[in-house]
Amino acid sequence: MIPLDEWISDSLMQRLAMENNLSETVFFVPSSKPDADYEIRWFTPLVEINLCGHATLASAYVLYHVLGYGYPVIRFQSKSGTLTITKNADKISMDFPAWKPNPLTNWPPELTTALGNIAITGVHQYRDFLVEVADESIVQLCQPDFTLLKNIGQKVILTAKGSKADFVSRFFAPTAGIDEDPVTGSAHAQLIPYWAEKLGKKSLHARQLSKRGGELWCEYLGDRVTIAGQCVFYMKGEIDL
Repeated sequence: MIPLDEWISDSLMQRLAMENNLSETVFFVPSSKPDADYEIRWFTPLVEINLCGHATLASAYVLYHVLGYGYPVIRFQSKSGTLTITKNADKISMDFPAWKPNPLTNWPPELTTALGNIAITGVHQYRDFLVEVADESIVQLCQPDFTLLKNIGQKVILTAKGSKADFVSRFFAPTAGIDEDPVTGSAHAQLIPYWAEKLGKKSLHARQLSKRGGELWCEYLGDRVTIAGQCVFYMKGEIDL
């Protein structure tokens, strides 16, 4: 994440994200608006996106623990509206929009092949394809064909009921230059309403089964969701422009 005093050009932010070559690079600046503390934007190596959870979590962590932000609540203004962040003990909680996916009766036949010929239970969509399978092990062992997924032209959330968590997931986004994202807040904005309705509960424990992995504590609040997680400080550096 890159804190700024004021916005630099979009093209420069995109070039910096390309050089970082991470799933997302986040930029934020102090806001002059009365209903926000900071403005925030996220870039993959290829494109700007409208919502990113783990980069928002990292930004809040840096504000609280590195930059000396002294208030319990941070209000980020974003392309997905105002995102309210709160610090609770060792967890940081994010208030995001709830994106409830709808069932698809027809989906691209190539989807099954692109996901390694797995048995698909059903497909839903709000923004991304939300693909449910019968067992956590199918999610864990899935070996996608990322070239085929890119040709389909949709990001894919793969999910199943969990054994030690309420649900598990992985997130594939080769169309945005990210074969697999490690932990994905925007995917959980879709997963939380889906599994809350399916399991009949509003408090959910989730795990993302990427190689890095992630654990999330979630609440379904109707038109909003909250996603809480933990951060670890990794590295600090400077960029010369």
